[in-house]
Amino acid sequence: MFEEDQVWEYSMADRLKFGPGAVQELPAEIERLGGGTVLIVTDEGVRDAGIVDTVVETFPADLRYEVFDDVEPDPSAALFDRAARYADEVDPDVIVGIGGGSSIDVGKAASLLSTHGGEVLDYVAQPTGEGQPIPGPTTPYVAVPTTAGTGSESTSVAVVSLPEQDLKVGISDRHLFPDLSVVDPALTVSLPPAPTACSGLDALSHAIEGYTTRRFDAKERPDSPADRPDYGGRNLLSDTLCRQAIELVGDNLRRAVNNGEDLDARRNMSLGATMAALGFSNAGLGAAHALAYPVASEHHTAHGLTVALLLPEVMRYNATSAPERYAEIARLLGKEVDGLDRRDAAEKAAAAVEDLARDVGLPEGLAAVGVTEDELPRFAADTMQLQRLLVGNPRRMDADDVEGIFQRSL
Repeated sequence: MFEEDQVWEYSMADRLKFGPGAVQELPAEIERLGGGTVLIVTDEGVRDAGIVDTVVETFPADLRYEVFDDVEPDPSAALFDRAARYADEVDPDVIVGIGGGSSIDVGKAASLLSTHGGEVLDYVAQPTGEGQPIPGPTTPYVAVPTTAGTGSESTSVAVVSLPEQDLKVGISDRHLFPDLSVVDPALTVSLPPAPTACSGLDALSHAIEGYTTRRFDAKERPDSPADRPDYGGRNLLSDTLCRQAIELVGDNLRRAVNNGEDLDARRNMSLGATMAALGFSNAGLGAAHALAYPVASEHHTAHGLTVALLLPEVMRYNATSAPERYAEIARLLGKEVDGLDRRDAAEKAAAAVEDLARDVGLPEGLAAVGVTEDELPRFAADTMQLQRLLVGNPRRMDADDVEGIFQRSL
């Protein structure tokens, strides 16, 4: 007999530090975590932009540090393992990930593997990996994002690309939450318009899907608390965070793209991205993210862009299952919905996302990034394998439904 779950949990990084100049307090935090030797995990772009120099200039003279700057977009399992080997050589007391989601995810894995050994696929769920549980705490880890979108600094997930299989997988465990997240909006000022736009739409997708995913009490009660999934379903706290995030992104992304030095817009985008991540990382995501993975794996498109191209049609498909929620999203994004019936109001939510994406310069339709009609059945089949995401979608779907969404998104 089905018994609904009546308990929800909330997990996040141990501590969060937010605000312009927050990175100036990093040395004190490293000392608090016991740092004598620090490993910085980043990519060449962040280092060339001078952000790593900005961080290490705050370090005292007696703090030893090394830099691993080989991170690439969509990092492969081989790159994760290479970072872990470098961490073994450095033997750091604290690891600091600086950059976008890829750098922060590689830093999480380096923290794990430098403590417990093995390779990254040892901790990926079966059948792709060995499915080993993380046995305990990892090397102290600090996440410092330089984009406002991925939210990796607020999640317990590290995403691993397997290019030889056209597949993305993840490690998900509460031991992967950073010990500290330092969100300094001033570090995002140098981010160019295109990645600002893509990461901003990624944050919006997190907030929208976190706000519309299934409720926690629409899921079965687990046999034990340890069996409750990380994506436990939306609740009042995640709803509050996601609603505010939708409004912040809707009000500020255009400004941040058009004037990267608008620190108020950058601050609000960083706050919106952080709140969205705090919301979805507990509530869950939905079909837009599930559909995006096979496309990004095949065409190597930016994650935020891929999700943005799919989100409007996913919203239209889902609108009948939660019309009042999508009507509220439309209102939060500045659309007038008074006097409209719920279905018409919900349609305005998808239109609002399309308007925002267009205004910040994103292309229209999957065809613009090289997707062709003959790929869609395969993408639909691959999407149906991502039940960890689809299980939270507010409306059931089969492969034909998914293929239809792809078709309408071309």
